[in-house]
Amino acid sequence: MTELELVGGDVVLDFVNTVTWRLRPDRLADELRTPEVLVAWLLRTGLVRQAPAPVSPQRAARTLSRVRDLREDLYAVLAASIAGREPPPSDRLHRTMLRALARARVVSVVPLRESFVPSDVADVPVLLALEARRFLRDVDPVRLRQCADDGCGWLFLDRSRNGSRRWCSSADCGNRARARRHYERTRGQ
Repeated sequence: MTELELVGGDVVLDFVNTVTWRLRPDRLADELRTPEVLVAWLLRTGLVRQAPAPVSPQRAARTLSRVRDLREDLYAVLAASIAGREPPPSDRLHRTMLRALARARVVSVVPLRESFVPSDVADVPVLLALEARRFLRDVDPVRLRQCADDGCGWLFLDRSRNGSRRWCSSADCGNRARARRHYERTRGQ
């Protein structure tokens, strides 16, 4: 896995952003290709301090599928919210979060906080679902954005003072847009 930029402003958005070029089917890539890559991503983001124990290849494949389903359900809900549409009903997302909550440990009552440490890779969807629940509960939807690049599709929190951030990364998508505008301006000269 190439080192994906963590530009979302929250680990849940960085999780959703593990699909690159989401809006360009010809370039779309799922960066969570293997359970090992998933574990490396978890360590990099700080969601886990040590790698969860491996599981059988069949169980790992099912886990990776569940992780991807959660990611796509989250993307659908968040993208709809950003676009000002009613998020699609997601029974699968609801069930996933309820199952995760049943396995969480309450670490604080006021404010209410849950915790979960995955013992093996098969537990990772529980951890991610709890993080998703926290994010969906606490996010300021006014700050939620999608990159303005036509093909990118990455999501981020706009923490700029005036709420004007347009790009997931000014150095990447923002720079590409500036170069495109410059080319268009100078092409006819």
